[in-house]
Amino acid sequence: MVTTGIYCRPGCSARPKAANVRHFDLAAAAEVAGFRACMRCRPYRAAAPVDGFACEVVCRGIRLIVGDGLRTASEEALAGLLGLSARHLRRLFQEQVGVTPSQLARSSRAHFARRLLDDTDLSITNIAFASGFGSLRQFNRTVGEIFRATPRELRARRRIADRLVADGGLPLRLGFEGPLEWDTMLGYLAARAIAGVEQVDGGVYRRTVLVDGDPGVIEVARGGADHLVLTAHLPHWGGLIHVVQQVRRLFNLDFDLSRANEVLGRDPLITGRIATLPGLRVPGAWDPFEVGVRAIVGQQVTVAGAGTIIARVVARHGIGVPGLSQFGLTHLFPSAEVLADANLDGVGLTGARIEAIHSFATAVTGGSVRLDRSRPLDEQVSSITSVAGLGPWTAHYLALRMGEADAFPSSDLGLRRSLESLTRGAVTPSQVGEMAARWRPWRAHAAIHLWLAPRLTRAASV
Repeated sequence: MVTTGIYCRPGCSARPKAANVRHFDLAAAAEVAGFRACMRCRPYRAAAPVDGFACEVVCRGIRLIVGDGLRTASEEALAGLLGLSARHLRRLFQEQVGVTPSQLARSSRAHFARRLLDDTDLSITNIAFASGFGSLRQFNRTVGEIFRATPRELRARRRIADRLVADGGLPLRLGFEGPLEWDTMLGYLAARAIAGVEQVDGGVYRRTVLVDGDPGVIEVARGGADHLVLTAHLPHWGGLIHVVQQVRRLFNLDFDLSRANEVLGRDPLITGRIATLPGLRVPGAWDPFEVGVRAIVGQQVTVAGAGTIIARVVARHGIGVPGLSQFGLTHLFPSAEVLADANLDGVGLTGARIEAIHSFATAVTGGSVRLDRSRPLDEQVSSITSVAGLGPWTAHYLALRMGEADAFPSSDLGLRRSLESLTRGAVTPSQVGEMAARWRPWRAHAAIHLWLAPRLTRAASV
């Protein structure tokens, strides 16, 4: 709002004249333009959009920044991942979203810190490092510039209802827009949970995690109509912002659900499926490498059979985590470096599957397969299918779980049988691809509705 120098979320009760309003796609752009966040609608508590308002390479860059905050890379390194020069990347960002990559990363860290100031009793110092800042001085300076107040002043203003309390661990709200089919998503994850690493029980998802080389545990439960509650049990709070982003990706909380439902809802073939589960989102991946290995194991076997085999792999090669047996959690999933040459004889895998896991792990370790979504879908699929033993089905399924909205494993038997139940006739693999073409760019969203439709057969093994 030009007259007040304050920026708000859409739907804020403030009613300025249209002539006095400027639109920004990102809160960071409004801050660079000199505006501060509204204290009524608190836009810093909403997740930044990551898709649909800029070109693909900028959207991928935003996703990488929000997910990692440039923690481990400079603008130059980020540009290299995206196949651009740093100068060209900065120019694209400034032209299309009004900020540089560094400014966006800075804003993301400050917004996360502001939520911790509201919701937790963590000390100011712990919040600084949990939000990805390199020093307390840098944290104080950035918060003061963006919010026009010190961290202590902001904490003094927090609302009583914001503070979360748990019997153990650190609870955090993860907000989302639109409906969420929580029980259905949990059911999908429960059926594929890796014994010792993951557990779903009583409406709560739990798993072991690795934070800067040290093990921890996260628990995620439904908190309300518009948020989940993450309870983090971590050895230290440094980098907590990255744990939160990984959980958001796991449950696909930033997916543009309304746009996808609108497009797919126009197709008479699947509109009924969309209407049945309007809040369904594609389950994501805490660790794409882990999902990729499980997908390889799951080729041509049942979901339960794949679970048995992958549990043996974890028991043999995962890192043991003591003291969590009451949750059924015992191990961290083995890394790509470990599985690249691990002995997998006797766990129930064929020789071809063992070689595929070794090749996939080697490709991830060597960087020829990147699991950070820095590449477009077609390049991602091509890099995976170049690995011996991995075909289009595995590549598209992994891309789908990584969050690629247009990924679609068209050869999947479960998808074909679901479509046959809708068309009441035989459907060939080529016809599956033809039908899916009209669902672009939301084919992954269509796939999850076809997989999880009521009374769907158990053909799919993923």
